[in-house]
Amino acid sequence: MRAEIVAVGTELLIGQIANTNAQWISERLAELGIDVLHHQVVGDNADRIVDAISLAASRSDVVIVTGGLGPTQDDVTRQALAEAAGARLVRHAEIEDALRDRFRVRGRDMPESNLVQAEVPEGGRFVTPERGTAPGLVVPVGGVTVYAIPGVPSEMREMMAGTIVPELSALVGPTSLVSRTLRSYGVAESRISELLDDLFHASSNPTIAYLAGGGEVHVRLTAKGTVAEAAALLDPLERRVRERLGDHVYGSGDDSLEVVAGRLLDERGLTIACAESLTGGGLGERITSVPGASSYFLGSAVTYSTEAKRSILGVSASTLDGPGPVSRACATEMASGARRVFGADLAVALTGAAGPEAHGGAEPGQVWIALDAGDARHQHGFRWPYDRELVRRLSELAALDLVRRQLLGLPFPD
Repeated sequence: MRAEIVAVGTELLIGQIANTNAQWISERLAELGIDVLHHQVVGDNADRIVDAISLAASRSDVVIVTGGLGPTQDDVTRQALAEAAGARLVRHAEIEDALRDRFRVRGRDMPESNLVQAEVPEGGRFVTPERGTAPGLVVPVGGVTVYAIPGVPSEMREMMAGTIVPELSALVGPTSLVSRTLRSYGVAESRISELLDDLFHASSNPTIAYLAGGGEVHVRLTAKGTVAEAAALLDPLERRVRERLGDHVYGSGDDSLEVVAGRLLDERGLTIACAESLTGGGLGERITSVPGASSYFLGSAVTYSTEAKRSILGVSASTLDGPGPVSRACATEMASGARRVFGADLAVALTGAAGPEAHGGAEPGQVWIALDAGDARHQHGFRWPYDRELVRRLSELAALDLVRRQLLGLPFPD
């Protein structure tokens, strides 16, 4: 089954609000195994809404329209839907009575303008709202079922869950769209595409897709069928993808690097501490965002200034005056100092020039990260030509990946 979502509202086109409704609806339809092939966004203009609905009905099996069902002059979805269906609007006494009762309960008189919400295109049916005043509409347009529901997210979700999802589920049967996400770090999207090229083109069920951002690449594997059929398709594909990407795959689903690193520390009964300069406590915040982090995280020393590096962590004057605060030597001493101060099993330290200006003799984007595990020490330098916030984020991820590799005995990046 093919579906299309039409979002109505000039506020969407001018960027006043984001179209989160379409995202949420797409997720629900995907769970049913329904292919969402198009999204449209159209302003509060009746003629353009008619065109959008007509186009959607010409190329889809079901259409879901959100927004424009209120009582004001710019709420014209109802009229446009009637025109697209070639039907007249008919007032329903049942809806009118419900509207008047809703206002009466609130101790208010109902404005006559609300009566427009009691009108339904002839040949269609309405969905009674549990909240709000706008009924949903279900109208055939050219043999295609068009659902029109309110744009208010809570009202939209109520009608999706109570009416649309059950009706569509009954039509499509047990088929669903099942996805798995493998999360990778330290390898470019273009390289992943090369490694998986033959798998990407091998089949339309299952499929492979990539989502890159923030230093990570997520590989989504999707199959359509019953739950058992989808699993039978996804299991061998996932094995092959993991084999090709190797230790760059750090987790799946909702895993994050901080979750994975924390899980490894907890399983081994180890503790960790941090020494942070350019990240200003960001790494510690990531680690402590994971529930239960208190069992393995001892603390983070935010030594932003050169003096703090010396007085708190014991970084030597020869290092601070020589290679400088942004150097391999400084990161190494910071990690050793944090491990000593907190009494941790391992410590990770970050120092660098986040930008936009040079710092400590280092160019913007130069970062040094060191890990001290007592019997093992590692230092790695990175140069990221990005803005300040992204350099900080990438530094935090790189530090967590070093911890993961240390705990799993994996090779470190060059």
